[in-house]
Amino acid sequence: MKKVAAQNTKLAGSKLALLITAALVLSVTGPAWASAGNKPGDGTTVVPPDGKYHGKTYAEWSGEAVEWALELPLEGHPATDSPDFDITAGQHGNVWFLTGPLGTVERSGTIPKNKALLITIANVDASSLEAPPFYGATEDEQRAIAEFFGDHIQPASLVCTIDGVPVENLDQYRFTSPQVDFTAPSPWLFGEIGGDGTAVAVGYYLLVEPLSRGQHTIHFEALFHFDAGEVPEFGPDALDLPVNMTYHLEVK
Repeated sequence: MKKVAAQNTKLAGSKLALLITAALVLSVTGPAWASAGNKPGDGTTVVPPDGKYHGKTYAEWSGEAVEWALELPLEGHPATDSPDFDITAGQHGNVWFLTGPLGTVERSGTIPKNKALLITIANVDASSLEAPPFYGATEDEQRAIAEFFGDHIQPASLVCTIDGVPVENLDQYRFTSPQVDFTAPSPWLFGEIGGDGTAVAVGYYLLVEPLSRGQHTIHFEALFHFDAGEVPEFGPDALDLPVNMTYHLEVK
């Protein structure tokens, strides 16, 4: 959502989010995973909320996702409904990131085998480069702002299916990132001029271990709700901002 319009994807199944959001051969811990029960479709494994992947926690991976999203150029940005979207943009390493804009969007893409996916179902960031209400000069300010907006993601609205099989207990997958440093291009997602900045994000994320070769469909939903007049920059009326994102992926 960059401020409230649909192209304003400051709250992205986010962004960010903004985003949206994702490899491995390293296994995550056993007992926590066994109790979580999330093994949707074809043996696919979702890392449990308290698990680690390649030595990093969900919070740490969410920070990587935010940095990735804030450093991408505006053209083709995954947090906008752009026809120039390229799933490979800025992706590297063992984990690739999947995110999407507000509204109902459907995309297709090809990813290499052995890449885990960090899916940003919905998130919000606050940074030192954005305008109010998303501006925060310090880490504490950024965290407080991100937490405030993250509290407006409705847990009951969260949905994620992988190849038609639902992931359970999505309310347990909320994380706050560490403060990250980023260098934004010009123009960028939230302004004409970029530069060096810092940010903190809050949102719901799923880390999915590498999918098998072939075709896969990932679908996720979320809803942001704001009461009338709660955020002056959004206007006087109550506001609902839905995320309804579908990815059709081919793993090669």
